Amino acid sequence: MATFPFELVSPERLVYSGAVTEVIVPGAEGEFGILAGHAPFVSTLKPGVLTIKGDGGPKKLFVRGGFAEANPAGLTVLAETAIPLAELKAENLAQMIRDAQEDVEDARDESIRASRQQFLEQLKSAAAAIEADARTSH
Repeated sequence: MATFPFELVSPERLVYSGAVTEVIVPGAEGEFGILAGHAPFVSTLKPGVLTIKGDGGPKKLFVRGGFAEANPAGLTVLAETAIPLAELKAENLAQMIRDAQEDVEDARDESIRASRQQFLEQLKSAAAAIEADARTSH
């Protein structure tokens, strides 16, 4: 299978850089896969699991916030948060969910409340996916 360059960057560091065969990204409009030679495409990220396929087994990371930009030359993902699933502690994700719930409760405007509620639901969905992945990985 053809490879392409991929970079995953968070504010703290370059999380991953290398040649890959496929990357599955949790986009705001749904998950999408990128292969070599992909047409130009930009998407915002929703909280979820980003999967990198290439040499060795797949690498899975929890990502939140940011965007992905694909073009025939490769893929770049800029993520607010990028944590390998093996390093993601359940209590950290639970705290993110609690914080998001507080943000929903604190919202005074309906449109802001609706967007915060959507984010909360995305976090809960990501937590469920991570838990399911943990059950099937062991």
